[in-house]
Amino acid sequence: MGMILSQIEQYWTGRAEGYSQVNQHELATGQDRVWLDEIRRHLPEGALKILDVGTGPGFFAILLTKAGYDVTAVDYTEAMLEEAKKNAGALASSIHFQRMDAQKLDFPDGYFDVVISRNLTWNLEEPGKAYAEWMRVLKKGGRLLNFDANWYHHLFDEEKRKEYEEDRKRVENLHLDDHYTCTDIDAMEDIARQIPMSRIMRPAWDVQVLRDRLGNEVEADEKVWERVWDSTEKANYGSTPMFLVSAVKMGGTKAVCPNKEGYTS
Repeated sequence: MGMILSQIEQYWTGRAEGYSQVNQHELATGQDRVWLDEIRRHLPEGALKILDVGTGPGFFAILLTKAGYDVTAVDYTEAMLEEAKKNAGALASSIHFQRMDAQKLDFPDGYFDVVISRNLTWNLEEPGKAYAEWMRVLKKGGRLLNFDANWYHHLFDEEKRKEYEEDRKRVENLHLDDHYTCTDIDAMEDIARQIPMSRIMRPAWDVQVLRDRLGNEVEADEKVWERVWDSTEKANYGSTPMFLVSAVKMGGTKAVCPNKEGYTS
């Protein structure tokens, strides 16, 4: 795992400042309120201890801390954590920032009421192991909220490739910033070809792992993108709509084993 993990860390170190600007835009334009309303639909009332996995530049950690929750935010990339602390400003001292591998959490069992993540699972070498870890640190009855998409699936699916190219044309015709071409596409595509999730149509896989292999109550919402994305995101990512996988921890976490594709699931 070390070689790919280092490559992923190097990529996101280079992307930290640019990605931080995206989060700053969300915080400044009211998207944080849209996201908070969506998240709160799935949370119980009262004080909650929340883990933000793969916090990046801190978007979820900041908006949830503003809302009064006790937030711990982890990321493997130190540069992302530095951006998150800067974006949090005076709130930084109230957020428990830690550098940590999402696939190997350094927290005790049953420590959090909620685990939340956005655009992380697809970028992991062992996503099944990550899911087992996230459920492990949840209290019984605790909830996982994972917002993700089939990022870079167009590398392995010709129909998705056509839809992806249509997105690029749409963005150009609308005179919008292209969220793909302003990044190091070659580096990201190289990583995507080495990790398992870009090859798999989701969220069916996530539901299977969380429900059938880990024994949790699971729902998938494939329309969440309609509620949380702004018009620019919808134009950029029309071929890759965001979904939400929501799971409630029902009991003990089952062991995960390598599957026939050779990765842990």
